[in-house]
Amino acid sequence: MSVKNKNTEEKWLLPFCIIEDATTGNVMAINTVMKHYEGYIAKLATRKMYDEYGNVHYCVDKTLRDRLEAKLLKTILEFKIVR
Repeated sequence: MSVKNKNTEEKWLLPFCIIEDATTGNVMAINTVMKHYEGYIAKLATRKMYDEYGNVHYCVDKTLRDRLEAKLLKTILEFKIVR
């Protein structure tokens, strides 16, 4: 059984103030959120491709990555914080 360190988990979270600023349209905060999810989006958009010799190559599908980034941006701007 592994014990998880709460401080290690929290260091990967975005601070609430950045999320709050991003929902109000602050461009720097939105860029911070987009940068935070950049790796995850690239992982989701990675596709297996085969060349003419049958070799496998993994590459990021640019169209899918752009669609995921647009969906994240739309979600950020529509997100409502309830207090």
